[in-house]
Amino acid sequence: MAIKADFHMHTSFSGDSSAPMETMIQKAVSLGLTHICITEHYDPDYAYAPGEEGMFELNTDSYLYELLKLREKYKNQISVGFGVELGLQPHLKRQLAVYSKSHDFDFIIGSSHICNRRDPYYPAFFEGRSEDEAHHEYFEAVLECVKSLPYFDVYGHLDYVVRYGPTKNAQYTYAKHADVFDKILTYLIENEKSIELNTGGFRAGLGQPNPCVDILKRYRALGGEIITVGSDAHTPDEIASHFDEACDILKTCGFRYYCIFQSRMPEYFKL
Repeated sequence: MAIKADFHMHTSFSGDSSAPMETMIQKAVSLGLTHICITEHYDPDYAYAPGEEGMFELNTDSYLYELLKLREKYKNQISVGFGVELGLQPHLKRQLAVYSKSHDFDFIIGSSHICNRRDPYYPAFFEGRSEDEAHHEYFEAVLECVKSLPYFDVYGHLDYVVRYGPTKNAQYTYAKHADVFDKILTYLIENEKSIELNTGGFRAGLGQPNPCVDILKRYRALGGEIITVGSDAHTPDEIASHFDEACDILKTCGFRYYCIFQSRMPEYFKL
């Protein structure tokens, strides 16, 4: 496996994972990874479904305490980064600005889980309209977030919405939304932000990562060079999943390096 760093994973400090942090680290070591970054969910004002509450209200101090203990324990086996996945919503501008500076993070992913107070994870997001219309609403919301909330290093799973539609990505293409995608990618590049290749798309049955290969190609064609690779693992068996495919895709798209982040600064590793 050429890619030795998984920079998107969750443990029991995220509300949607029950995996102990040490178990995740041990699995990464067993796979021969040299670097990982834990990126717990911090998704304030999440639009919870009925009966849900508080899943993504991260206790960052407790999380950091555990991470520092395990970082020291495994320091001779693997580098463990302190990261977070910020749930971006435009009305949270001040809150996210303060939070992003509240700790010495190594890495911050910005993600759009909520679009206009709805999560595409739930079928209601797609009801009463075509998938193309639902997708476009989501991508327009992403564009608003990248322009108004610059508190991240890498934008996560850029086309997250296609994981959950009625036909997943069967009817979805980059070309259908090229106008808004090009605005997103250009803005990110011009403002020294980047994207990730998230292999969770393979596990979701897309046959591709998030974002799709055409978006990765377009990002590279526009001059994007900084790219991280993350499994979006919530369980140990998902760590570094499909990383061989990810390596082949990056090379096909014209990338020669993948990146890790330490102290919010990218470091390059040859593919």
